[in-house]
Amino acid sequence: MNDGAGRDFTLEDLTKNLVVKADLLYKFVLLYSNYLSSSKDYGTGNMVSMVEVHTLTQIYDNPGITVTQLANYWRRTKSAVSQTVGKLESRGLITRTVSENNKKVYELYVTEEGRKLSAAHKAYDLVEISHTLEDLLKTCTYDEIDTFYKVLESYIHLFEE
Repeated sequence: MNDGAGRDFTLEDLTKNLVVKADLLYKFVLLYSNYLSSSKDYGTGNMVSMVEVHTLTQIYDNPGITVTQLANYWRRTKSAVSQTVGKLESRGLITRTVSENNKKVYELYVTEEGRKLSAAHKAYDLVEISHTLEDLLKTCTYDEIDTFYKVLESYIHLFEE
């Protein structure tokens, strides 16, 4: 076979290359999963995981959102989101209010402490994203980084189908 650039390769070469790339993706997913679940202080003294703080921020940005809506947005089970919401509520970061339209549904709102944490998280993310970009630019070009995000979008689309 030929790769279109004049280089020949065998099906075995292609398969080995794809296995190496799949292993790389698997390692990235595992490391990122650990990063998502580890707790950190975003500047308010509250130790929360990335999943928790992003859920909190989604509630802050969408007052009155429900667990079902969060589950649909994050593509997680209602049970998983309920557990996260329960942790946020037990820490005094959010409240649940019975919906006026449906007494079986609870709407979610952030408390003052939750607002502070959400704002601190947004500021933290801006700094971290800037640092990450600086670090990536040491070994990648802007075009390569854009291509990486384009591939991520394609992966997301594949998973959502």
